[in-house]
Amino acid sequence: MPGNPHPGVDAYLERLAPWQRQLCDRLRALIHEADPEIEETIKRSVQPYFVLEGNVCALLAVKDHVNLFLYDPSVPDPDGLINQGHGNATARAIQFREHDPIDDAALVRLVRAIAERNRAGGWRRLDARG
Repeated sequence: MPGNPHPGVDAYLERLAPWQRQLCDRLRALIHEADPEIEETIKRSVQPYFVLEGNVCALLAVKDHVNLFLYDPSVPDPDGLINQGHGNATARAIQFREHDPIDDAALVRLVRAIAERNRAGGWRRLDARG
């Protein structure tokens, strides 16, 4: 858990179904494990975003799943976690349904890679360099 959780993120999570809350709490902890400097914020009025020199990821809970949007369309995914948005220009996603397993180590590596690329100038700049 972050040292300074955002109250808006807490409020968003409190409104979720119990299984979604539990899942989002776990994802939140893994995001901060990936890089403790990632900060929480709320964008688009209510959606939790995790930022570090740009967007890293965001959570969105819907009726039957939770989306973890990953804001780097070209970061490598050697473990095949990303299951939505291939070919999207700005973000891809991992959809989690109730009882889906989570590969904690692979998710931490993926989020860490995005944070590192943000520190290096962000995917747009890095991809433009070739």
